[in-house]
Amino acid sequence: MARKGIVYVIDDDQAMRESIDFLLTSADYEVRLFETAASFLEASGSIAFGCVLSDVRMPGIDGLDLLKRLKAGRSRLPVVIMTGHGDVPLAVEAMKLGAIDFIEKPFDDDRLIGLIETAIKQAGDEAKSEALSQDIVARIQSLSPRERQVMDGLIAGMSNKVIAREFDISPRTIEVYRANVMTKMQASSLSELVRMAMRGGVIKD
Repeated sequence: MARKGIVYVIDDDQAMRESIDFLLTSADYEVRLFETAASFLEASGSIAFGCVLSDVRMPGIDGLDLLKRLKAGRSRLPVVIMTGHGDVPLAVEAMKLGAIDFIEKPFDDDRLIGLIETAIKQAGDEAKSEALSQDIVARIQSLSPRERQVMDGLIAGMSNKVIAREFDISPRTIEVYRANVMTKMQASSLSELVRMAMRGGVIKD
């Protein structure tokens, strides 16, 4: 795979596809070309993470329809839409449907490369962030009912002794539960445990 990532180019204009292919390959991207949105969607179930660069006006499934279908399928692929001059209303609609950005043809090469670079980075960061949140939720769910009670006490600012009185358990036993909580949550400190609880939805904003 190319160092900077993969770009899926969808455009019914062969000359435009070839031009973008040359530009992005020169910029160290792996480029995959599609003449229609339909052919891209057929392949989308097995493709790796990358940026979609799609024209907005195409026969059959156009750029807006493509965005709607990707959104319905909960796709994580960032999409940059290419529009013709005067297609700003369509571009705005595309942004509402989830496009990261749009660029008007004819476009500046450096601007296009910059947009794709930003799109891949932002979407990659969001995907990592969501994966971490899901992992934290799974850690919380792995706690036993008593461990969860102890965690709730800890993030509420209660001391071991107060938690022990609350549940009529010895402070020593609470220490054991506390150690289990920190281990299962992979938290190295109480402040980290609090941050995890916030991210995992235990503490509401």
